[in-house]
Amino acid sequence: MNVRLPLTGVLRLGRPSDIWFKPALSVVVAVAPPNLTLLALGRLDLAMYTMAGSLCALYAHSRPYAARARALAWVLLGMVTGLGLALVAASLTGSAVVLVTVGALLAAVQKALCDATRIGPPGHVILTFISSAALFAPQTLAQVPGHIALALTAGAWAWLVCMAPGLLRPHGPERRATAHALLAAAAYVESRSAHTGRTEASQGAHTDPTPESRTAHTAVQAAWHTLLSRGARSETRRALERLVVRAEIALAAPADTDPARLRAWARALRGNGPVPRTPYDDELLGVDVELALPAHPWWRALGPLAPIAVRTALGCALAGYASLALGVGRPYWALVTAASLYQANITLTWSRGVQRVVGNLVGVLVFAAVVPLAHLGAAALVLCCLAFNFGAEALIARNYWLGSICVTPMALLITEFAGYQEPGRLITERLVDTLVGAVVGFLAAVAVTNRRAGDRVEQALAAVEAARERTARLLAEPRPAPGALDPARCALAAALVDLRAGVEAASGEWWQRALPQERVVHAERSGHRTLAATVRHHRAEGADA
Repeated sequence: MNVRLPLTGVLRLGRPSDIWFKPALSVVVAVAPPNLTLLALGRLDLAMYTMAGSLCALYAHSRPYAARARALAWVLLGMVTGLGLALVAASLTGSAVVLVTVGALLAAVQKALCDATRIGPPGHVILTFISSAALFAPQTLAQVPGHIALALTAGAWAWLVCMAPGLLRPHGPERRATAHALLAAAAYVESRSAHTGRTEASQGAHTDPTPESRTAHTAVQAAWHTLLSRGARSETRRALERLVVRAEIALAAPADTDPARLRAWARALRGNGPVPRTPYDDELLGVDVELALPAHPWWRALGPLAPIAVRTALGCALAGYASLALGVGRPYWALVTAASLYQANITLTWSRGVQRVVGNLVGVLVFAAVVPLAHLGAAALVLCCLAFNFGAEALIARNYWLGSICVTPMALLITEFAGYQEPGRLITERLVDTLVGAVVGFLAAVAVTNRRAGDRVEQALAAVEAARERTARLLAEPRPAPGALDPARCALAAALVDLRAGVEAASGEWWQRALPQERVVHAERSGHRTLAATVRHHRAEGADA
């Protein structure tokens, strides 16, 4: 199948995240005390190890605090494990080829695990950046335990920084996810009323996967993912679940929904005020049933990710080898550049490559402008790095290339913690490694085809059809068992979201067999009609009661 590699729109800026300031502030607060302590002790050369732990503060900001605590602990464990393996390898061999190979294998494992566990942004890139840099840090086996201890200490501080907001707003992440779902549903309802008549909409005849539809369904599923995390369900959480059900109903029956009410509910979720109440408590019976089911183990997702992992390993290794062949002293920059490219398909990988190159080219110009200030002293160097830490997280949600403008000078300045270096050489090596990593990394993605993307579409189609049939059978029963219809509806909605994600991923992958487009359209049409039928059934039951 033909795949377009776009240039227009790749650099377009999006809207900032609702909580863009949280990871930006968190990483500054997590990084500053360890770095300033090392500055006072005159040991900034150890900052790379504390940065490994501090950068864990970038993760899991959208998760409820109980789930965030577990996720951050696993991120820290993964970070320290990668760092430890890299330091041991660095202490055992000085062969750059061997070290690049180890770095590529670590990058592939980190990519697969981050995607399988759905840890979310910034994904494997930060883990790969730290482990790859550590591979080329002078090291002895005797030093490894102390350096790991520094990373663990800084990581424990980062954990506390990320958990601290829960003392003031314990349900903040759940409230934000629910508000986002309500606002996305309101936007979808308004877009539907602008393009179709009320009768057609109420019957669920509209089935085209418009951008508003995809955004709304994804937001609702994200809200359920947040709310259905394991843990005690407080009354606040149950009230938020009712609001997500309202958003779900709006997607199934947009003509019967008032978008102004959805927006009003979303506004009411700001702060710690009372959560708006909605009727029909029995609609949460399905949530109770779903929570009682065993969770799917994350390792089941590793199989479909094998082609992406192979791409990462091959691309990172070849990029590092090419950098070595060109005589660049820091081949891990090329390795990390290649690792940062790999997305769900070739089209997205191409777009990320363009964004990475543009961001790095502008970033080295920023570094050239800032380096005289950073060279005024060690304190100035630390403060410049903190400023770029904040800027990177504040901007990267708008577009990856914009955040890279701050990431690039920050990475260059970090290399100077062990001692000032000649700026011209740093700039040259960074430019060469960026181009090498982007070109070689993309060619590796082209060489390793992902035939499983088509298989995923077939599996998603089967899941949608099975979920729709099960829901239809329950609707056909005179009185479905209490709590049976809602889990079926949730499963069908989730299957439709997975199908759309699978189709979009496969559509951007080259060397694929033709996708079953007619079957996809039919499955989506039938699935959305069945969802609308569950809403009408629910309202009929409420009227009878």
